[in-house]
Amino acid sequence: MRKWVRGLAWAIGIVAIAAIAVGLWKREEITRLLAVNSLFKAERIVTNFSNMDAAFLTRAVSRGNGPVTQLAVGESTALPEGTADWIADRRVTALVVLKDGMITHESYHEGTRPDDLRISWSVAKSFLSLLFGILHGEGTIPDLDAQVTDYVPSLAETAYRDASIRDVLQMESGVLFDEDYLDFNSDINRMGRVLALGGTMDGFAQSITESFATPGAQMQYTSIDTHIIGMVIRAATGQDIPSLLSERLIGPMGLEASPYYLTDGEGVAFVLGGLNLTTRDYARMGEMVRNYGRLGGQQIVPARWVYDSTRPTALTRPGAMQYGYQWWMPKDAYPGEVIAQGIYGQYVYIDRDAGVVIAVNAANRGFREAGESDGNIAMFREIARSQ
Repeated sequence: MRKWVRGLAWAIGIVAIAAIAVGLWKREEITRLLAVNSLFKAERIVTNFSNMDAAFLTRAVSRGNGPVTQLAVGESTALPEGTADWIADRRVTALVVLKDGMITHESYHEGTRPDDLRISWSVAKSFLSLLFGILHGEGTIPDLDAQVTDYVPSLAETAYRDASIRDVLQMESGVLFDEDYLDFNSDINRMGRVLALGGTMDGFAQSITESFATPGAQMQYTSIDTHIIGMVIRAATGQDIPSLLSERLIGPMGLEASPYYLTDGEGVAFVLGGLNLTTRDYARMGEMVRNYGRLGGQQIVPARWVYDSTRPTALTRPGAMQYGYQWWMPKDAYPGEVIAQGIYGQYVYIDRDAGVVIAVNAANRGFREAGESDGNIAMFREIARSQ
C-alpha cells in the first residue's frame, strides 16, 4: 500500500512539474492571449491602445536619422459647437487638426500623451497602399491586373487563385471572410488569436479556400486582402515590410518617432492593422496625401498613384461608403475628400479643397453602432469648415 501511495505521489509530482514546465514554456503566449481577451474592455481599452507592444510581438520601423518634418503651429481656431461632446461620447484620445500644413488644434484626452504610439488598426491599410504605390511607380510591381499567384504561388490552392492585384487593392477578391468583431468565432477574431499566439499570418491566409463571388464582381470589406498585398510586396522585393516602409516611406516623411508594427510568430508585420504612430505623425501622413504624395519639399509617393488610389473605383453598394485602393471616401464625397479609417474610431480625414487634415485616435467601443461613421464624417466636415 505504501509503495502504491509513494508511486501515486511520484506520478502526481511528475505531472505537476510537467505542467509548470509547459506553463513557463508557453507563458508568453498565454500572457498575450489573456491580454487580447481583455484588449477592448472598457476599463483597459484606452491604455491598451497606447501600449500594444505589451500584448503582441512587435517590430520597430526605423524613422531613420533625417530631420523631422516640422508642423508649424498656426493660429488656434475654435472648434465647432458640440465638438467637446463628440470627443467625450466617442472616447477620443487625440485630435490634431492641420490647416495648410499648420497645426490649428491639438488636444489629448483620457489621460493619454502626445508621444504615445497609438494603434492604427485599419489606417495601416492606407500606409501599405502608399508603399505599394511607390513600388508600382518605379516598376517593381508594374501590372495591377497581374494575378496575385504570379507573385505568391502558394496561394494557388486558396480562394485567391483567380484574384488580381487590383482585386485585392479594391477589396474585390470575393473571398469568404467573416469580419464580425463581436463574434468570438469570426475569421477576424480567429486571425487575432493566431497573431496573439505567435502563429503565422501567411499560413492563415493560405487556409482561406471559400469564395462568395467572382473576383472583381463586387466590393466587400475583407481585411485579409491587405495581407495578400503585403505578401505580393514581399515576394516582388525580397524584403520585409518594416524595412521597406522605413526606407521608402517613413524615413523620407520625417516622422517625429519611429513607429512599430505588431507581428506574427515569424516576424511578419500585421500590415492590415498593426502600425503604431503618434497622432501628429498620422497627421503628417494625411498632409502628404493632401499634397498628392509630397511632404517636406520632396515627392515621396508618385502623385498619380495618390490620385488613382484616393478616388472611388471599387464596386461598392449604392448608398454605401466608397472605396479606392485601400482608401475610403464618404458616400456623398466631393472631390478631394478622402479618409483612412480604423475600428474603434481611428481616422485620417483629408479635405484637399479646404486644405484641412484631421487625425483622430479613439477608443470608441460603440464604433459599430448605426450612424457612427456618418456622424464622425459630419463632425470632420464641420471642423474643416471652421478652419
